[in-house]
Amino acid sequence: MVATMWTQVSMQVLAIAFLVAVSIGGVAWVFLYPILSGERHAEKRMVSVARPEPPTRKAAARVSRSRREQVEVSLKELETRNKRAKRPALQVRIAQAGLAWSKARFLVTAGVFGLAIFVAVVLIGGDLALAAVFGFSAAAGVPLWALRYLKKRRETRFLEVFPDSVDIIVRGIKAGLPLLDSMKVIVADAPEPVRSEFRSIIETQAIGIPLGEACLKLHERTPVPEANFFGIVIAIQQKSGGNLSEALGNLSRVLRDRKKMKAKIHAMSMEAKASAGIIGALPLAVMLLVYLSSPAYIALLWTEPLGRIMLAASAAWMLVGVMVMKKMINFDF
Repeated sequence: MVATMWTQVSMQVLAIAFLVAVSIGGVAWVFLYPILSGERHAEKRMVSVARPEPPTRKAAARVSRSRREQVEVSLKELETRNKRAKRPALQVRIAQAGLAWSKARFLVTAGVFGLAIFVAVVLIGGDLALAAVFGFSAAAGVPLWALRYLKKRRETRFLEVFPDSVDIIVRGIKAGLPLLDSMKVIVADAPEPVRSEFRSIIETQAIGIPLGEACLKLHERTPVPEANFFGIVIAIQQKSGGNLSEALGNLSRVLRDRKKMKAKIHAMSMEAKASAGIIGALPLAVMLLVYLSSPAYIALLWTEPLGRIMLAASAAWMLVGVMVMKKMINFDF
């Protein structure tokens, strides 16, 4: 009797345990299995694919901003690579300055200028050694400095007009004009030096060189990262296709942002440049005033050997100070 009752209790316990296990398994199957197996993620993905939502304005602005950031990073890398590049040949630097001179004409002009300075120093009473130093410095330094100045001025003018020219190309492409016809509009209406540069591109393309390679040569005549990126965009589009108007539109926005940033930096650094100019000119102004008031007092600086040494050392330290101030106030971005 007792054994029979124990058997019945055991069967009831086993039945209850089985029912509990089945219930727990069912609950786990219903709630945990879709999470562990990834069915919910797959369903959400299928819904998103079946019913794609249109991109919002924020998403479109985010995509546009990311593309502009990519263009800015590319421009920065190109600018850094150009700074590390070797110095170009003299004929290339003459062309970059916007001069139509030959190398021989430039060298002859530099030699004549140095000879004129040599003769001028001799005529005002200087000895031959001093005249030779001044003449050599004038022949070797001043013409190269003039080339750098003309090159920098030409690049500044190019960057002022280049974003508008890119906008003209973008509007022409959106209106249905071919790329070459849009460039011809720039040749007809744009100011220098953009007009001559795009004329060179059209002339280079007319003799059989592909348009992409002709645009890449723009950086050789105008070594700025903006021109190099423009050539790369055109070359890639000519080879693989793509939305050229969108790429050039992003480039135009980046160029305008860089132009605004450069103007802002220039305005913020003008106070520092004015202070540096006053500090650099103050010793010379004091020296001139002392010479006008008591010439014999300050004449010891160039009449006595110790005075010459002090004057040379002061000039060297002044040069170091000017170079340090120039490095501090020339901001790069």
